[in-house]
Amino acid sequence: MKIGELAQRSGMAASTIRFYESKGLLKAANRQSNGYRDYPVEAVGVLAIINEAQQAGFSLDEIKQVLPPDCASWRHDALLMALEKKIAEIESLEVRLARNKSHLRALISLIASAPEEMDCKDNQARVLAGMGIAPSVETPGRARSV
Repeated sequence: MKIGELAQRSGMAASTIRFYESKGLLKAANRQSNGYRDYPVEAVGVLAIINEAQQAGFSLDEIKQVLPPDCASWRHDALLMALEKKIAEIESLEVRLARNKSHLRALISLIASAPEEMDCKDNQARVLAGMGIAPSVETPGRARSV
């Protein structure tokens, strides 16, 4: 099939397909006598695998390492190891994101709990102190930055 049909079937732009081919993710297409690329039907499945893997967080390099040149010859152990590694990375990221979310919620609470009569500068000092950050010392002639 020509690249236009492959693009339509896969839902990807022809430029994306050519890019994947240039990176070795998609087997180079045979060329017809007129120079047009001729892709096998299996290319649709390979592109679907690439798309799904990217959505799962795999980089193109990671995909290339586990994607066999022929979809009938998957390296079972390498594939399972790559999938387990990606799950571990996602779990680590989830922990980091949860910690970041908790810190942001605490900061929001600290900022929002200012007494109504407190001006912004005093609230800034209060928030910084609550975060364990000492306000920077002003140097004569220089403005303080926080």
